[in-house]
Amino acid sequence: MPAGELARSFLRSGKVRDLFAVDDDRLLLVASDRISAFDVVMPTEIPDKGRVLTGLSRFWFSETEAARLVSNHLLGTDVAGLPEPFAAAAAELRGRSMICRRARVLPVEVIVRGHLAGSGWKEYRATGSVCGLPLPPGLRESERLPRPIFTPSTKAEVGHDENIDFDAMVGLIGSDLAERIRTIALALYDFGAQRAQGGGILLADTKFEFGLADSPDGERDELILIDEVLTPDSSRFWDAADFEPGRAQASFDKQFVRDWLESTGWDKNPPGPELPPAVVDGTRARYVEAFERITGGSFERYLAEDAVA
Repeated sequence: MPAGELARSFLRSGKVRDLFAVDDDRLLLVASDRISAFDVVMPTEIPDKGRVLTGLSRFWFSETEAARLVSNHLLGTDVAGLPEPFAAAAAELRGRSMICRRARVLPVEVIVRGHLAGSGWKEYRATGSVCGLPLPPGLRESERLPRPIFTPSTKAEVGHDENIDFDAMVGLIGSDLAERIRTIALALYDFGAQRAQGGGILLADTKFEFGLADSPDGERDELILIDEVLTPDSSRFWDAADFEPGRAQASFDKQFVRDWLESTGWDKNPPGPELPPAVVDGTRARYVEAFERITGGSFERYLAEDAVA
């Protein structure tokens, strides 16, 4: 929990982000440098990680809204223009903060998979399906799927998220909303995959979160995209130049941390082990490279100007 004057506006912390109340209509979402793996927050931070996540999310929120795929919660980023105590902490918050609409968070995370990797690969080897969706036999690790698949999961502030099938998602939020989210999530994946490929990055899979906000006319609930979007924390990014099905791929996301953790014999329960300097430096470098390839801008310039170049 934050100290000082900001603590009075503090609402809660997630695995990576801290949430503050600005007023009755606005929230401040602050991305820390914490990193989680296997749903456990590590004791070691990754320098500038929160700024990479925020910069990329801001980029994608702008791009996907311009493409009229879905509205989102982002209102602005000018922390210095907020009332106290936020303005006084602007230097600390700059680059890692988003001023957001309030929304009622839906109790599911939605994952779209375009390649067979991670937990999906493990499940496919055991059952021939992923989240209840049968797949063709004989697929190899990392192989591109015949078409992207929609695989929701539960949300867990602590502990492990659990994959669920579409019927279970319908049971949680209703059929109409579930169908709308599936359609939007698949469109977002296609849009993100095409844009990322322009920077030589394959989007293997990604996770989205949605909420319901008051519409401008006050007559209905508006479905909006929230939290983060198409970042190295929520996505699996691969180098297109080195892609080779049949093996694990080098990545620009936290798979680098997961791979090191798997090598330690850690049981994937809290607390996580301290990350060595080489893993910290390597993770930061991968996150920054993903930012620059996708946005086409300099991360150092983003740090200096608090804007995607």
